[in-house]
Amino acid sequence: MIDEQVLLKAGCSPEVIAHCRTVSRTALSLAERISIPVDRELVRQGGLIHDIGRSRTHGIAHAIAGVEIAREFGLPQAVIDIIECHIGAGIPADEARMLGLPEKDYLPETPEQKIVSYADNLVSGIHEMTFSEALERFLKILGHGHPGVKRFRKQHEEIQIWMGLDGTSEQGGAR
Repeated sequence: MIDEQVLLKAGCSPEVIAHCRTVSRTALSLAERISIPVDRELVRQGGLIHDIGRSRTHGIAHAIAGVEIAREFGLPQAVIDIIECHIGAGIPADEARMLGLPEKDYLPETPEQKIVSYADNLVSGIHEMTFSEALERFLKILGHGHPGVKRFRKQHEEIQIWMGLDGTSEQGGAR
């Protein structure tokens, strides 16, 4: 069973562990409101472990470091995949190269991957935000024309639809 002990063993700080706990809780809350089939235990585990790479670096490469640690620990591939693609609202290969990451797509594909990525974007530290607050944060960091903003909006709309909402609702947020 994957629990906080894995984060402790990896050397994560109490702040990172608290953040991961909050993301896991937020992701589970989202998963419980979704009408499509979702592996809730995978969502819980992925949310809890998504930032394990922050034990080595706090830069964007923490996803790559996290994959390495997860493999060293023998974690399931489905959890490793969540770790690898949780950054931003996903990063395509061309942007990854510009960011200094190995050139490949880091785009969440499964519902579980998308839910954890989205939940991570709704949590800053241990503070849960609405989609509007998270979007404002994205815009400040990336700028209005950045494709990452468009991907985050698309992620929100898709999850809203899975919840039976119209895609523009604030209800998909953490609150």
